[in-house]
Amino acid sequence: MPLLLALGFAGPACGQSGGTDKPPAEVVLPKNERAGVWQPPAGGVQIPLWPASTPLAKPDSGDRPEGTGNGTGLVGGRKWHWASYVTRPTMTLYRPKGRNNGTAMLVLPGGGFHVVATDLEGTEICDWVVQQGMTCAVLKYRVPQAWPRENGKQQRPKVLLGLEDAQRAMGLLRQQAASYGIDPHRIGVIGFSAGAYLAANMSNTEARTYPLADAADQQSPRPDFAIIAYTARMLDDSKGRNSLELKPWVTISPKAPPTLILHAMNDPMDPIRQPLAYALALNDAGVPVDMRIYAKGGHAFGMRPTADPISREWPGQVKQWLHNLGML
Repeated sequence: MPLLLALGFAGPACGQSGGTDKPPAEVVLPKNERAGVWQPPAGGVQIPLWPASTPLAKPDSGDRPEGTGNGTGLVGGRKWHWASYVTRPTMTLYRPKGRNNGTAMLVLPGGGFHVVATDLEGTEICDWVVQQGMTCAVLKYRVPQAWPRENGKQQRPKVLLGLEDAQRAMGLLRQQAASYGIDPHRIGVIGFSAGAYLAANMSNTEARTYPLADAADQQSPRPDFAIIAYTARMLDDSKGRNSLELKPWVTISPKAPPTLILHAMNDPMDPIRQPLAYALALNDAGVPVDMRIYAKGGHAFGMRPTADPISREWPGQVKQWLHNLGML
């Protein structure tokens, strides 16, 4: 019997707007969740990030068994699905079936740090990535992890489990590059919502908060390019409506890689000032940054075509940008 849950998080369940300023009435679905370890669709090879003997900090759910389920809203007319209560993170590798250009993309799904949106912002992205001749890896990172509040203000966890997992995955991709058929200097990241925050965080630091385990952790965890889709948790909105200052925990490095930012002006979850603040900070640091902003699209549109042009056009924008960088 499916278990009906009531989870609240800023992720794909919030849906996206249609072709009007106001979102259409949503089709509300039950949040069906079952115990069970997420398994990738055909063609994906799921790889543990750490050996089973490596002790890892647990998510807020402790030792609760991993679960899989679906969100409450339809995206592009279809359900989207998640993994949660993840204690042993993995990456799932997809290899191009034809031409291999040596570039790889690490995909960081969203889900508000409560769940990992495995299809909408994960495997469906890899379907497109491998068609471009790139290798793709979807990260299933440890969740849930609440962000604490102090004096009513949200704070970043001092140790962000999803960041540790993303850095470990990047190290593994570089360390195993020869066997995966990729160039260790052509590995980028694409993140969505909470995953976009992780991608930005990866871009601006090489410091790790976990003990270095092996040769993979000797590799740089910083991506060679970054794509940031409807990011959150960057803007310090306590400074007033028109302030574009960043949160105290956001650091910017001049070593951050070339970055492409995707966002919709009518995003109801993460206002446009979130990516604007980040883009301006990167630019001030001398980091090449491109933006593709559309009037409509809402939040968590993934790569599913809808009435909003951004949902149909952004993959082509990414392809051209990667070509301009010499990655395709």
